[in-house]
Amino acid sequence: MSHVPHELNEEFPEAVEAIHALKGANKHFARLADEYHSVNRQIHRIEAEIEPTSDDVLEDLKKQRLHLKDEIAAMIATSQNVGA
Repeated sequence: MSHVPHELNEEFPEAVEAIHALKGANKHFARLADEYHSVNRQIHRIEAEIEPTSDDVLEDLKKQRLHLKDEIAAMIATSQNVGA
């Protein structure tokens, strides 16, 4: 089990500038990024055994994080295609 947080800048190292720009320019993206960060931190606390919970809750949180990451990735790709 990985205890390494999955920060957006680490998940999308090639898109750090795009993430920063989208956070400032797109309220929906900023909300998704904030929600991702919150869910990600909660998962990290659970995996580090700081915040105990059931396996089902952890799996649901991981699914939520993956869904958010997919949405964020699509918005990054769109922004990079528009800027190209």
